Amino acid sequence: MTTDKEKANEELEIEAPDFMEQQESQTQKETKKDKAHKKNKSEEQLEKAEAELLELKDKHIRLQAEFDNYRKRTLKERMELLKTASESVLIGILPVIDDFDRAIQTLDQVEENSHLKDGVMLIFNKFQDFLKQNGVKEIEGKDQPFDTDLHEAITTFPAPSEELKGKIIDVVQKGYYLNDKVIRHSKVVIGE
Repeated sequence: MTTDKEKANEELEIEAPDFMEQQESQTQKETKKDKAHKKNKSEEQLEKAEAELLELKDKHIRLQAEFDNYRKRTLKERMELLKTASESVLIGILPVIDDFDRAIQTLDQVEENSHLKDGVMLIFNKFQDFLKQNGVKEIEGKDQPFDTDLHEAITTFPAPSEELKGKIIDVVQKGYYLNDKVIRHSKVVIGE
């Protein structure tokens, strides 16, 4: 019996290292698989996080650009509004300018050293300066070529000379710009 036991123990000792080696190799294979699996899983998580980061960066850049465009657009609209805010008031003043022009034409008949003429000219000059400060300019008319964007033809008249054909002979009512925008067209007579 002892010999049987000894033989069995010897066989176990001989087989045990093989068994132990197999178990160790299996655990090594399993740990390699676990490590590879963990690497794959962590790589997937890293790739997913990078994709989310890129998506968030893209959204952030687009939102920032959209806000910048909004800011520029509102600033531009505000500037245009400020330029033309007084347009209706200045258009209402234009008939007063016409009356001043007529008054000055009749004052040319008054003697030179008249205080009345000096006072009216002083008021007229201040009024003209006020209009210039607010961006109102007179549209040039007499002896200029007719332009439908700036002038309104009331009538045609035979031209006194060949040079004035198709040009403006007389300005019946002056036209005006407000910051390079026509607020009133000149009413003119064209030579034919």
